[in-house]
Amino acid sequence: MTSDPYAALGVTRSASAAEIKKAYRKIARSAHPDLNPDDKTAEARFKAASAAYDLLKDPETRARFDRGEIDASGAERAPRTYYRNFAEAPGNPYRGGQRAEDFPDVSDIFAEFLRQQGQTGSARSSQGFRAGGADMRYTMEVPFLDAVNGGSTRITLPDGSMLDVKIPAGTADGQTLRLRGKGAPGLGGGPAGDAYVTLTVRPHPLYRRDGNDILMSLPITIDEAVLGGKVEVPTPGGAVSVTIPVGASSGQTLRLRGRGVKSAGGGAGDLKLELRIVAPPKVDEALAEFLRDWRKTHAHDPRKGMRT
Repeated sequence: MTSDPYAALGVTRSASAAEIKKAYRKIARSAHPDLNPDDKTAEARFKAASAAYDLLKDPETRARFDRGEIDASGAERAPRTYYRNFAEAPGNPYRGGQRAEDFPDVSDIFAEFLRQQGQTGSARSSQGFRAGGADMRYTMEVPFLDAVNGGSTRITLPDGSMLDVKIPAGTADGQTLRLRGKGAPGLGGGPAGDAYVTLTVRPHPLYRRDGNDILMSLPITIDEAVLGGKVEVPTPGGAVSVTIPVGASSGQTLRLRGRGVKSAGGGAGDLKLELRIVAPPKVDEALAEFLRDWRKTHAHDPRKGMRT
């Protein structure tokens, strides 16, 4: 691992936290071992970048490295005052010009320092480097009704493994789910990264979403429009019976409260039914004769207000 984490990420020491994160993600996407099997160079680059990012992403740890208090692996450096005190000590061979054979044993110089280090419990120095795994990002298409009602699905990852994804009720198009610990494995026993799954909601042949409301076009017959009546309507939550008012017109909207998308606060939007009068596929002579007679005595012009 390089002694300079900034060089491992290809950034300067003045780089912002966002620039450091961006540089790490770029390297992770191009050099991850799963994407470069048997490529030792890419693997080494990825490990170096992961170690560097783990050190620099924490402002406090980064500041300590910049001050020279820790090295690139996170291990403590010897305090500078210790060496200054040793240099000024009466027994320092450099002060008196002693011969080489008069120099004290190197182990004696650092004995006290190492004892103090052991007492502080520098786990990173004694156990090796430990780094969290990289985050992974995926996209997934979900059915409209799963997005509204909630559900679960399974996706296949690039390495062939399977990942179960729970779709919360009320999921919106473009929403991103965070799956903790489902990203790349960590290094040296470090925690795994997270998986981020961005969802695309598949269009539905009957329903359209408007905020937390669901819009639906409901075809009705001529007699249902004139006489009214009850019709069965399929909703995202199951079939319900809806009353068509007498004298209904195309474009008229009926509102079913609470039959829309559930919100995070516990409420739900409405299901709005836009009525659309549909003539029978074939008009028989009896119906035609009745309407001709009706027209003679019940003339009605629905376009009267459109004239200028």
